[in-house]
Amino acid sequence: MSIAVYLEEEARKYATKAVKADQEGDYELAAKFYDKAAELLEKLIRLYPDVPFKLTYIKMIKGYRERSDYLKKLAEKKVKAIAVGGEEEDEEDFENIILAKKPPVTFNDIVDLEEAKQAIKEAIVYPVRRPDLFPLGWPRGILLFGPPGCGKTMIAAAVANEVDGVFFHIDAATIMSKWLGEAERNVAKIFRKAREIASDGKPAIIFIDEVDALLGVFQTEVGGEVRVRNQFLKEMDGLLDKAFNYHVYVIGATNKPWRLDEAFIRRFQKRIYIPPPNLEARLELFKMYTSKIKLAEDVDLYELAERTEGYSASDIRDIVQAAYMRTVREFFEQGGEGEPRPVGMEDFMEVLKIRRPSIDSSMLDAYMRWYEKFKAL
Repeated sequence: MSIAVYLEEEARKYATKAVKADQEGDYELAAKFYDKAAELLEKLIRLYPDVPFKLTYIKMIKGYRERSDYLKKLAEKKVKAIAVGGEEEDEEDFENIILAKKPPVTFNDIVDLEEAKQAIKEAIVYPVRRPDLFPLGWPRGILLFGPPGCGKTMIAAAVANEVDGVFFHIDAATIMSKWLGEAERNVAKIFRKAREIASDGKPAIIFIDEVDALLGVFQTEVGGEVRVRNQFLKEMDGLLDKAFNYHVYVIGATNKPWRLDEAFIRRFQKRIYIPPPNLEARLELFKMYTSKIKLAEDVDLYELAERTEGYSASDIRDIVQAAYMRTVREFFEQGGEGEPRPVGMEDFMEVLKIRRPSIDSSMLDAYMRWYEKFKAL
C-alpha cells in the first residue's frame, strides 16, 4: 500500500468517526476527529502536491476545519450552559434568516390579489391588532401557491410590515445541513427563537420559500428528510395549541402544492391561490414598471396589457426592462452622447415577438384542480 493511499484511508476513518460522534452530540470528540482527518489530508497534499484529487481534498479539509471550529464553540457553550443550569442561544445561528431590514413593501404596493390580501388580513393582521376579538383562536399556518413570479414572496414580506413583525426567511438550503443530525435541530431552534420573540410581544413570521422542497414527499429520500418533516409537524402542532396564543405564523410558498405531504396541507389552515394577473392588474403593473422610464406618445399600455394574457408579474417587469434595454443599447451604439430616446410601442412589440409567457394553460389547470380539492380561504 502506498503512503498516499494509506493517508487517504486513515483520513476517511477519522471522518467517519467524526460524523458518528457529531450525530451523537459528542462535539468535543467529533471536533478532534475532524481535525485529525484534515491533518492527514494536509499531509497527503504536502507529500504529493500533484495528486489527482488535490482540489477535492482541499475542499474536504476546509469543510472538516469549519465543522471542527463550529463544534468547539458548541462544546464550550454546552459547558457554560451546564454551569449556569440552562442553555445559551447562539444569535449567529439566526443572522442569515432573520431579515434585520424587511423589504419595503406593503399591501398597497401589491397590484390586485385582493382576495389573498383580505384572507391574510383576517388570519394575521386583525388577530395581532385585536386578539381579544378572536376567542376561538386564529390560523397560524398559511400556504400561498400558484405559478412562479406572481407575488407570493412579496405578500409574505408585506405581512411582516403590516404587523411590524420579525421576518424569518428560510428555505431547504437553510434547514438541510450537510452534517448529519443538524437539520431537525435547525428547525427546533428557529421555532424556539420565534416563540421567544412572540412572547416579548412582537409577531414572528416564519416564511418558508419553496416549501415543497422541505415538506414534500419524494420517491427517494433518506432519514434526514423524514426527521425534518416530523420536527415541522411537531412545531406546527405546538403553534395550534389553544393554551398558547403566540403570534407566530408559518407562511409557506410553493409552485408545486401537489408535492406537499397531506399532513402538512391540513396544518396550513389557509390555502390561498396566487393566480397570474388579470387584465386590470396587468395594466397596473405596466403603469408601475414604466413609471421610471421615458415613454413615447405612441405607447398604449392598455393594448400591452391585453396582449400579455397569461404572463406573470415578473414576466411583465422583464418585458418593460427588455424594451427599455433596446433604447439603452441603441444609445451606446450611437456614441453614448446625450440621453436615450423614449421607449416606443415598437420596442414593446419587438420584445413580445421573442418573449413568451412563463406560464402555460396546462399548468393553470393543474393549480385549479388542486385548489378545488384543497381550497381553504
